[in-house]
Amino acid sequence: MELGSWAIVKSFPLLALIPLLIYIVLSLRGKNNTWAIILGITAGVFLNGLDLKAVSKSFEAAMSSSTALIGIIIMAGAGLGQVMTEAHVTHTLVYWIVKRIGVNTQTKAKLVLIICSIVICGLLGTLGGGNAVIAPIMIPVMASLGITPTVVAILFKISGEMGLVLGPLTGVTLITMEVTGLTYGQLMLGAALPFAIIFIGGAWVGALRAQKRTEGQESYTLSDDMKNLDEIVVTKQETISTVVFLVSFLALVVYGILTRQGTSYALVVMMILIAVVSLCARMHAEHIISATVKGVQSQAGMFIIFITIDVLLQMVTAGGGFTALGNLLGSFSQNSPTAVMLISSVVGGFGIEAAAVAEIKIIAGMFLGAAQATGLPMSMFAISILCATRLTGSTYPCSNMNGQMGIAGCNNLKEMLQGCWIAVGTVVVFTVVWAFVGAHIMPW
Repeated sequence: MELGSWAIVKSFPLLALIPLLIYIVLSLRGKNNTWAIILGITAGVFLNGLDLKAVSKSFEAAMSSSTALIGIIIMAGAGLGQVMTEAHVTHTLVYWIVKRIGVNTQTKAKLVLIICSIVICGLLGTLGGGNAVIAPIMIPVMASLGITPTVVAILFKISGEMGLVLGPLTGVTLITMEVTGLTYGQLMLGAALPFAIIFIGGAWVGALRAQKRTEGQESYTLSDDMKNLDEIVVTKQETISTVVFLVSFLALVVYGILTRQGTSYALVVMMILIAVVSLCARMHAEHIISATVKGVQSQAGMFIIFITIDVLLQMVTAGGGFTALGNLLGSFSQNSPTAVMLISSVVGGFGIEAAAVAEIKIIAGMFLGAAQATGLPMSMFAISILCATRLTGSTYPCSNMNGQMGIAGCNNLKEMLQGCWIAVGTVVVFTVVWAFVGAHIMPW
């Protein structure tokens, strides 16, 4: 996006953050998310000096972005979920998980969600695609136990991102190893595992708070047979359909791991599973289409949010808002390993919004030389890198956050933000303490 000739942000780049601040403030005041984004975009148009042609091009770019792809995947996932519900695969899975496996409390269900999200996202190397694949299975279980959509969104967001941090072949892991020179084992022990444990611990606290604040205010819609699991009678046909679904699901996940598929692979998985469930349940073609469309329609509002938030972030980035904030924070760096770690963590975590690999390259370019010169252990610099790639998307309502809200069927941005901020705050405290302690005891 090119700035207009009369753009105000050319002289004052920090003003480019105003559209994002408008969105955040209005969302925290309980305003409609789409309305808040539109007002932010309107401010961005004037601040960046854009004409109608430039605005239309930004919407065109948003429609072809990865954000739009994730939105389509979420809508396809909702379509799959509706087909599974009407084929009684959903209620069979919930009955097995809750009654036979024993995942019958909110605590157990949340732990299972966290583990599944970390494993699938870590192995597939994608946040949106990984959680979208497991959502049709996990959400009905959460719903049956009274866990609210906001809680599911928080846990999907943080757990999935920790999967990207811990996965051996994810982009974040590989580029961090390349920049720091650490082995996978050193990276895990010195940075990734402590970071993930602290972050998930903070998310757990945020989720508990969100459950208390949203219980009775929001919930998933349960079908009649799901309201009393003791009365469910699973037929032979439903058992066969569910077993075939699980086998197909696992086979597709394994194939995706072995062939290192990207985010778009999740869309193919959804389409194949819709076909598998429909054939096993012997659904008529018209019934399949109507059920899929019904599910897709339920996520139309979220798709609009995805497109508009991408446009808003384009404006903030083009105006130099994130860069200006990063430079402002970076100017406070001093000639000490502790200061380098703290400043690089803050700049990356709160001053840069870009793709993970790009963020890591920016932080390495700005601070790697200083880290080496001051003797900062590379495992500690790796924590700064993890802050750069993970804190931003949990602090601002960026595409990753909106993506997980869409997958979870959550539209409560206020509680989502506050839950994620608790997780971020926990990591910030850990990083500050470790910056003073770790420099004296870490061997690498």
